[in-house]
Amino acid sequence: MRPSRDEYYLEIAKAISQRSPCIRRKYGAVIVKNDTIVSTGYNGPARKVINCFEVGCIKDLKNLPHGTAYEDCPAVHAEENAVINAARNGSSVFGGTLYIAGIDKEGKLVEALPCDRCKRVLINAGIEKVVIRKEDGGIKYINTQEWISEDTKTYLEKIGKR
Repeated sequence: MRPSRDEYYLEIAKAISQRSPCIRRKYGAVIVKNDTIVSTGYNGPARKVINCFEVGCIKDLKNLPHGTAYEDCPAVHAEENAVINAARNGSSVFGGTLYIAGIDKEGKLVEALPCDRCKRVLINAGIEKVVIRKEDGGIKYINTQEWISEDTKTYLEKIGKR
């Protein structure tokens, strides 16, 4: 059976995740415009910087939970790398859709919801929609415009303005 476009691009994102040198979780991202792939990225350190396969994972060594201690980890996230790779090659991602898939160290699907930092990168890059592979294999669609009001509300709460 022929996969839908969303299934097709999510499978490509999953395949891209295999390039990640991360020991804990591997994420792959694909940016698509007009049904054409304009960029890809996976999570890993900056180019030519040592990686976890070579020396071990700082989060594992410090026993830190997933989704924390981003400042300790040298990884650039898959979403960020997809935007950066487009810029390095002169490709516009404005108005595009980002597809992202993730797997854990056992090879199980994980919901690849972008962190707050990546949400901001995607908003500023002009990505309009994010399509995620969920843990159950389903698909989740996110309009990035929703993140703008969420981020504003969260910030105002943090500074006591709401």
